[in-house]
Amino acid sequence: MTEIEQQALNDTGMAGASVVERDPLTGARDTPTTQPEASATGHAREGVRGTRGRLDLDVVVRTHVNGMLHTLPVDPRTSLLDFLRERLALTGVKKGCDHGQCGACTIHLDGRRVLSCLTPAVQVDGREVTTIEGLTAIDGTLHPMQRAFVEHDALQCGYCTPGQIMAAVACVSEGHAGSADEIREYMSGNLCRCGAYVGIVAAIQDAASEMTTGRGVSETKGETTSERTSERTSGRTNGRASESASEMPSKAASEIRSKAASDIRST
Repeated sequence: MTEIEQQALNDTGMAGASVVERDPLTGARDTPTTQPEASATGHAREGVRGTRGRLDLDVVVRTHVNGMLHTLPVDPRTSLLDFLRERLALTGVKKGCDHGQCGACTIHLDGRRVLSCLTPAVQVDGREVTTIEGLTAIDGTLHPMQRAFVEHDALQCGYCTPGQIMAAVACVSEGHAGSADEIREYMSGNLCRCGAYVGIVAAIQDAASEMTTGRGVSETKGETTSERTSERTSGRTNGRASESASEMPSKAASEIRSKAASDIRST
C-alpha cells in the first residue's frame, strides 16, 4: 500500500480495515484479512475492503425469532427476508415479488405485521420476530387461523398461504375482521394468484371468534370428528322421527274416514 492510500484511509477513519490487493502478475485479488472494530452502537464489527474498494461492515444482530435467541453477524444490506430464509433456514417465509407488492413475505415484528423483503435485517436487533413456523405450538397443534384455512380450503398452490395466514392473524388482532368487506380491505396487500379469496375471507371470519374467545376451531363449533359423526347420525334419526310425527295426523284421519265409510255402508 502506498503512502497516499494509507493517508486516504486515515482521513476516512478506515485505517483498521484490510485492503484487497491484486496480484501484479495474475491480477487476482488476494484474500482479505479482517480486523474487528467497535461501532458507535457498541456492536462488534468486521471491516473488509470489498471488490470495488468499498468497505463492507457486518453488524452483529441479536434477535428473538419464534422465541429463540439468535446472535449473528449480518451484512447491513441484507433484508430480513433473506436473513430468515438463508441464515436461519425458515423457508416458510416466501420470496414473491421482493418489492413489497405481493405480501408473501409477511411476518410479525413485535406483534405487528411487516413485509420482511422491505425490512433491513439490522432493524430487528433486540426485537421479537414471528414467522409462520412460530404460530404452531411445540406439540404440533395448529393455530386457529391455520386450521381455519385448512377447513375452508383457503388455498390452491399454497405459495402465498404463509403470508396470507400471518396477515390474517394480524388482521384479527388489529380488530379489522368485523365484516367481509373490512377483511377484504385489510387483506388487500396479500395477493393470491390462484384466486382463493372466497375461502380466505371465510377462514378469517371463522377463526376471528375463535381467536377472541381463545378456543380452537373444533371446540367452538363443536365439530370434532366423533361429534360431527354423532351429529350426522342424530340428524338422520331426528329426521326420521320428524317424518313419522308428521305422518301421524294423516294416518289418524285416514282411519277415521275408513271407519265413517264402513258405518255408512252398514246403514
